[in-house]
This record gives sequence, C-alpha cells and structure tokens, in this order.
Amino acid sequence: MLYEILWQQNTHLAEACLHHPFVRGLADGTLDPEAFRRYVAQDAFFLNAFARAYALAAARSQDGETLISLCELLNGVLRELQLHAGYAKELKIELARVQPYRQVEAYTDFLLATAWHCEPGETIAAMTPCMRLYGYLGTELAKTVTAGNPYQQWITTYGGSDFQALVTRLESLLASMAEDSPAVRDAYAYAMRCELNFFSAMLEHTA
Repeated sequence: MLYEILWQQNTHLAEACLHHPFVRGLADGTLDPEAFRRYVAQDAFFLNAFARAYALAAARSQDGETLISLCELLNGVLRELQLHAGYAKELKIELARVQPYRQVEAYTDFLLATAWHCEPGETIAAMTPCMRLYGYLGTELAKTVTAGNPYQQWITTYGGSDFQALVTRLESLLASMAEDSPAVRDAYAYAMRCELNFFSAMLEHTA
C-alpha cells in the first residue's frame, strides 16, 4: 500500500523523532516542564491549522464516504484540541495569544497552502505523517512508561486505540485518494521533516 511505502521511505526521520531529546524526555518523564509548556502552546496553534486543512480537503472531496471519513478525522483533531485546552488551563497558557515559532509556522503554511492549491490526495499525503508518527511514538513510549510519569496522559492518548483508529482511517484515505507520484512523496517527506523540526524548536526556544 502507498502509505506503507511512504512510511518505509521515511523511517529514518521517524526514528530520529523517537530518539529526539524532547521525545526521550516525554518517555522517561524528565522533560523540562517549560519545554512541554512551549510544546502545548505551539501544538495547539498547529492543530488549529491541521483542522482547517481537513476542512478544506473535505470541501473538495468527491464522494460521500470520503467526506464522512474526513469529518470524523476533523472531530479527532477537535478532541486533541480539547486535551490541549486542559493542559493550557493547568499550565496557565493563553492559547489565543500564542505566536508560532518559525519552524511551526513553516509547517502550518505548508499544510494550508497544500490544502488550498493542490489535489486532495496530496493534501492527505501532507497530513498523514503527523498522525502516523504520533501513533508510532505513542505506541513505542507506552512500552516503557512507568507509573508517576508526568507525561503519561500524552503517551496514553497517542498510544491508545482511539487515536490508532484515526491513523488507520487516514492511511486508508491516503491509499484511496493519492497516486504514487513525486509530489505525493515530497509532501509526505517534507511533513515528516517538519515534525522533527517541531520537536527541536521546543528545545531551542526559551520563551
């Protein structure tokens, strides 16, 4: 399947994310709380753009089944935003005032430009890496998480069956909507690089 091919072509980036200091800090609970606070703020900004990309893809869908799938995936993002809202309340983050880091804005600009101007299949190729990667990270981190880890909720969310079902749904859409083309491969690979840059940005910034 196309999603398997694209994942295999980019496993080196997925592994780099898994072994990234930010993710390792989530895994063992040692991540600086301020870095996680920055992450919550930036990821909420990102997810708002991600939701809009789903909405744009849904608006351009050609059949009812695809429309339903995209709307269900959009609802999944809205549930993620509810999780972030809970984090934000706890961490005293004003999400409406978040200014995106350069790396984050580059990612959201890419997603929205793709959703506006490219074929829906290419949009799905640009969106799949985020979901697939987080499903992978959640599954891997859940294997070693210990009681008392302050980031256990994050790990449980992305390693859980509900999120894994959304990943499967999105990859099924990728298989049905996208052709194996240079544009699709480039969109997938660029998004995966953006994910790695996203984690790095959370450690590079101090405010």
